[in-house]
Amino acid sequence: MARDPEGLKSAAQLIKERTGKVPLWISADVSHKQEAENAVETAVDGLGGLDILVNNAGTSAARPFHEVDTADWTADLDLKLFAAVHFSKFALPYLCQAQGGGAIVNVTSVGGKSPGASSLPTSVSRAAGLALTKAMSKDLAGDGIRVNAVCIGLIHSAQIERKWKSVAPELSWEEFARDPRHGIPLGRIGEAQEAANAIAFLVSQAASYITGTAVNIDGGLSAAL
Repeated sequence: MARDPEGLKSAAQLIKERTGKVPLWISADVSHKQEAENAVETAVDGLGGLDILVNNAGTSAARPFHEVDTADWTADLDLKLFAAVHFSKFALPYLCQAQGGGAIVNVTSVGGKSPGASSLPTSVSRAAGLALTKAMSKDLAGDGIRVNAVCIGLIHSAQIERKWKSVAPELSWEEFARDPRHGIPLGRIGEAQEAANAIAFLVSQAASYITGTAVNIDGGLSAAL
């Protein structure tokens, strides 16, 4: 699910070529409540139910406090906090029906645990996502729904590639990923598959007794537990 239908079509075609499976893709702006509701209903109609929900909307929005205006705060909270609230609310009736219990994972960032200077508004939105995760985990446990979060550090993505080409175009990707200036204890930027592996574990029955926690996927970068 994303806003760009052409990008979704390309991703769906790639998945089909690699797996032989035809994925269901949905174009939606998740910051709009009505589009969130429509997306959940489309997913349920297409898949016959809903077992897991991964709330993973976000952009890089990090500036000093005095440079962030009201519109910036509203847009960031709509995208990173209220999108998760709306999707969880609309998905809840179906997750309650999931065999063995449903699972929700909220994707946040390590900045939500330890905000740095000039990290607004995104660090505040991500911190709110962590509080949402903990509160939801307690409220929904009785329905058999587990709610966890992952806190992403530096992970190979289009955003990180843009940064690489902007600040260090003379380096190969491998050199940039292992640049010690990133300060990552494991010595490299992570791969998207590594984040996906952690999320897949949290929504699986292998994590059936885990709820209300936030797992760092950051190569040891964050100082916060």
